[in-house]
Amino acid sequence: MDQQLQDHTPRVPPRIKTSQTQEIPQQSSQDDHQPGLPARGALQSAPQTTLSSLDGDSDDYEEVDVSYASVSQGNPLESEMSLQVPVVAAKGRYSSLCSDDEVLDDDESSVWEDSGLNSLQSSIYLPTFGRLATLPKEDSSQAPAVIRKGWLDKNPPQGVLYYQRRWVKLDVDYLRYFDNDKQVYSKGIISTASVTNVTSVGELKFEVITSNRTFIFKAESEAERNEWVTVLQDCTRGRQRRSIISPSLPLTPHFKGYLELKGLRSKLFTVVATDKVFLYKNMEDYRIGVGITSIDMNVGNVKVTDRRSFDLTTPYRIFSFIAESEQLKDQWVDAMRDSIGEALSNSEVADRIWAEPSNSFCADCGAPKPEWAAINLCVVVCKRCAGEHRGLGPSISKVRSLKMDRKVWTEELIQVFLLLGNERVNGFWAANVPPSEALSPSSCSDDRRRFITNKYRHGKYRKYHPLYGNQKELNNALCINVQCSDVLETLSLIFCGADVNCSTGMASCPSPLSLANTHSQRLQAELLSHNQNTELPCSEVEAGMEEVQFSAPTCVYHNGFLFKTGSMARAITERKAREEFSRRWCTLNDGTFSYYESDKNSNPNGVLKASEIVCLAVDAHEKHGYEHTFELYSESERLYLFGTDDPNSHKEWVKSIAKSFIPAKAEPILRLGFERIGRLKCKDGLNLQTSKVGWFALVGSTLHAYLENSQGEEIHLRKLNELSIQQDNEVLVLVERGRTLYIEGERKLDFAGWCAAIQTAAGSGGDTLSQQQLTDTDIPVIVHSCIDYITQCGLTSEGIYRKSGVNSRVAALCERFRQDARSLRLREGEHQVDDVSNTLKRFFRELEEGLFTSEDGGTWLTTAAIQDASMKISQYQVLLNKLPRVNRATLRALINHLYCVQRFSELNQMNLHNLAIVFGPTLFQTDGKDYTAGRSIEDLIQFYTLIFQVDEQQLKKQLEEITAIIQVREKLNTKFPSTEPGGHFICTVYLEEKKETAEQHVKIPASMTSAELTCEILDRRNIAVKDKEYWNCWEVIDKEEIERPLHYQERVLPILHSFGTDSHLLIKKHVAMEAMMVYLATKVDPSKHGIMKFREERSILGLGLSSGSFHDRYFILNSSSLRMYKEVRSNRPERDWPVRNLRIYLGVKKKLRPPTCWGLTVVYESKKQEKPERQQWYLCCDTQPEMREWYATFMSIQNDGDVWPQDGLQPSRVSRVLPDTRHGNVSLIPLRGSENEMRNSVAAFSQDPLALFRDVR
Repeated sequence: MDQQLQDHTPRVPPRIKTSQTQEIPQQSSQDDHQPGLPARGALQSAPQTTLSSLDGDSDDYEEVDVSYASVSQGNPLESEMSLQVPVVAAKGRYSSLCSDDEVLDDDESSVWEDSGLNSLQSSIYLPTFGRLATLPKEDSSQAPAVIRKGWLDKNPPQGVLYYQRRWVKLDVDYLRYFDNDKQVYSKGIISTASVTNVTSVGELKFEVITSNRTFIFKAESEAERNEWVTVLQDCTRGRQRRSIISPSLPLTPHFKGYLELKGLRSKLFTVVATDKVFLYKNMEDYRIGVGITSIDMNVGNVKVTDRRSFDLTTPYRIFSFIAESEQLKDQWVDAMRDSIGEALSNSEVADRIWAEPSNSFCADCGAPKPEWAAINLCVVVCKRCAGEHRGLGPSISKVRSLKMDRKVWTEELIQVFLLLGNERVNGFWAANVPPSEALSPSSCSDDRRRFITNKYRHGKYRKYHPLYGNQKELNNALCINVQCSDVLETLSLIFCGADVNCSTGMASCPSPLSLANTHSQRLQAELLSHNQNTELPCSEVEAGMEEVQFSAPTCVYHNGFLFKTGSMARAITERKAREEFSRRWCTLNDGTFSYYESDKNSNPNGVLKASEIVCLAVDAHEKHGYEHTFELYSESERLYLFGTDDPNSHKEWVKSIAKSFIPAKAEPILRLGFERIGRLKCKDGLNLQTSKVGWFALVGSTLHAYLENSQGEEIHLRKLNELSIQQDNEVLVLVERGRTLYIEGERKLDFAGWCAAIQTAAGSGGDTLSQQQLTDTDIPVIVHSCIDYITQCGLTSEGIYRKSGVNSRVAALCERFRQDARSLRLREGEHQVDDVSNTLKRFFRELEEGLFTSEDGGTWLTTAAIQDASMKISQYQVLLNKLPRVNRATLRALINHLYCVQRFSELNQMNLHNLAIVFGPTLFQTDGKDYTAGRSIEDLIQFYTLIFQVDEQQLKKQLEEITAIIQVREKLNTKFPSTEPGGHFICTVYLEEKKETAEQHVKIPASMTSAELTCEILDRRNIAVKDKEYWNCWEVIDKEEIERPLHYQERVLPILHSFGTDSHLLIKKHVAMEAMMVYLATKVDPSKHGIMKFREERSILGLGLSSGSFHDRYFILNSSSLRMYKEVRSNRPERDWPVRNLRIYLGVKKKLRPPTCWGLTVVYESKKQEKPERQQWYLCCDTQPEMREWYATFMSIQNDGDVWPQDGLQPSRVSRVLPDTRHGNVSLIPLRGSENEMRNSVAAFSQDPLALFRDVR
């Protein structure tokens, strides 16, 4: 092997004639377990040849079917594979693939005998132009040691009478035989792991027996034969495969499949394994461990030559391969280049890292000799665990090879790994691993993924630092520690929350990294530098978000029977019965999904390319006649429905199809238990002109998205501020805090499915708290809305929460909240206080599992019996911390509200005891026969500030704001006294100008709109509305010198409630309305952007604006928000206001000295329970048309494009039905005094309901 190879054909000893064929196929004795013919479309099925049938190869299978054996006994071809080129031309077409045992794809088998096998120069086909001029010595640096080598006579193929002289070499893994002792690539290889027995037979001969093949060799002497037998027995003893279905390959295959070698009409099964490439005749030979040759990749080079072709070049031969597709070609090239990298890897760094004993075992599973490391986490891991680390993403684990990534391994980084070691680092990362969750080297991929995710993403097993949770102290400790040599302490601080980029407070060393460098702590600096952007562990995992992991193969192939309906061009709106499905044989192969009449048909009924699939939807269980169904949506607007009763088959089909059309960059979403997955176009951020392609997966109430050039993100649909469909059902708008995402309907069919699925997921998903639509603070929207409404309108209502509402209205409110709580706005006049309060109580009483959970509810009740106040408070705090996150936030918000209610008990008569009586049975869902539940609620309200650790100043401010609300409402009630039990107000309205002669006193019912009020005033004065006259009702605020035209559908009564003493209503023409409508009609983009001059009413911290002047700012107004930027080129907005919370007035008061007279006053009101907020600022435009355009855009967006009634104002009085005054309703009873007095009042009322009104004057 070490001599220079010669160009001439080597001299081969003469053949030995024999009288019979010696190679004997071994037939399995267990026929009942033997497989039949593989079905068409199976995984990487063997390519067809020109032989009459597949039965000619049947004896090569591990387990031989009886029918196979009967055929193979009469077959003249017995395979031992190699690649050869005849040097003499002969008639007909000849295959370049020939072997000692069988001719493959040969038209005339006699040709090979005539041509003479001894004239062949190589066992690998090589075109004339492909042979290298000089052949260097074989690089044996990576080759296993040869145990024995020498010349042997090998049995010939069937029908040939001569033995063939072969050069045979044996190493620990393979028995190889060659044409001569100069060849590099063998004619055949036999895995020693597949050899079941080696025995002496006959004269000078011995048999090498595998599971279904027998190879016979003949030596020159008895002694030589015995030596071969002994050494083979020693080499193969104990290496037999444990499982008959496992490949007999000593190395783990990285990639495998069929490749065509140029010049052949048959394909070879090719396997890339670590640093070698193996060639086999077919997959069955690979399984039984009998191949053609192996190629050491340490001398290889891969070059792409054509769309599907590439060359593997070695110093000895050029292998020209052709893949089945361009995609597979790329995967083959990548696999072989990785193999070359593996072969050329350097072990110097690995040897140094392994010098620390604990580093020679994987930090996660304990596998020996790990060759990978997470350099920011400081752990050395094996290859299988490294793959799961990569799945976490580089923001969590930066995975590098010890052998190939030589540049990253600086001396400092190596010293860090030697100093820490896996044992010490695991003292932090794996301090609390339960034995049941620990990994072993044999753990499966799902277990590894789960463990590694818990260990590093969630930090589940880490040893918490004493300062954990105190950000300031963690940062201080980090700044101190980086100045010394304790690297492990720094690691603990970083991954327990210390900010690597925190400020040190020193100008000369502003960051911990600069501090470490200043103090010459090179190892500390190295660790800090690799964790500058690391995502810290998050220990709290979202409930119900457990991922369902799929182990889809790299190349997706799948087949089997499914039941299919006819394709459709519209969405499925009704249940499909079993009779509407037809059984079809389906295959997924190389990016093509095909379905056939049966598994015997060769022509498909239909074909769907993976590139044409835009969406895959998994239906609910038993939605159709078959238990498990899924839908495929195509680019051509067709829907395909498939079903099966087998859950495992359904799962495999779903994961395989999804894998076939989801790109690699979005592959993490394949691991989710998605209900819908696919491709959509979307816009977000500042770039609203260009759409981006995004890959989305809907999992429960979370939408996972992978957009172009961005990392994956999660959108919690139940926490959206707004969800709407706009522009004729072509855009789905998702508004979350600080961001708006526009999903576009590129295709109507799948987009309609996405819209329906997202809207359903964004709604309430059940009767538990966590399944409700939530606010940003994890409070159910229904709770937040009811509390907010009662705080604004009902705190002074006598007997609030004790009086009953109207049952039908309460039920209707509950149902509307259940359908979509986010879209329901509670408005005074439209909704009654008692109805809202009873809606809140009914929600808590019907809540599944209860607010306190069924598990711990009893403990809350027993805690109320504790006599010692401090012990009671401590126990309540323990129970509070045990509650789920949403329950805890909801309880805090409710008790805060009840605390505020009882603080104003002199007005509403609901003291601490009364509230406890009402809410005890409601929240604990008891019958209320005793005061146990009430006592617990009374404790929570009484000790609210201590149990919930409330900021006293914040609570004081909240109570002051409530007091201000009550005072404003009292003033309004004085100014506009109610004249009827129905709640109507008498209001003064002016016509065209504010003067006594223009006054009109109008009764304002709760339902009156601006248009109705305008028509009533015009009707009173007998003013006819002419064409193109736009009479409007205006809100005028004299003190601010501003005015605002009310929208024609806007209710008047809430405006009156918000009035100050310097405000009034005015009916006059809107002279700019026509110009505004013309502008909006010609406007294509609903948004607007441009420069305006801006000034705050008072200076806001962080804006850097003086309070006395206007400044230029760039504004962007879209359907969800108004954003302000310092300049056009700014990337981040200085401010972002929800457009629905803005009220726009025309004019700016003169004392502010506006730079132009074309100004707008903008009022922002936030009604958050935690911190209601009101801001006012001023905008100035350069011209009147510019101001008109901005105002028109505001009006259009806030009213969904409906600025003015299509038919104009109708100058007739609008009739209105007065609401039922409900005489005799319990809500009219003034509940005052003690508990007994209240109870007596109710009893008296029930006996004589009209008695209360007999003394009314």
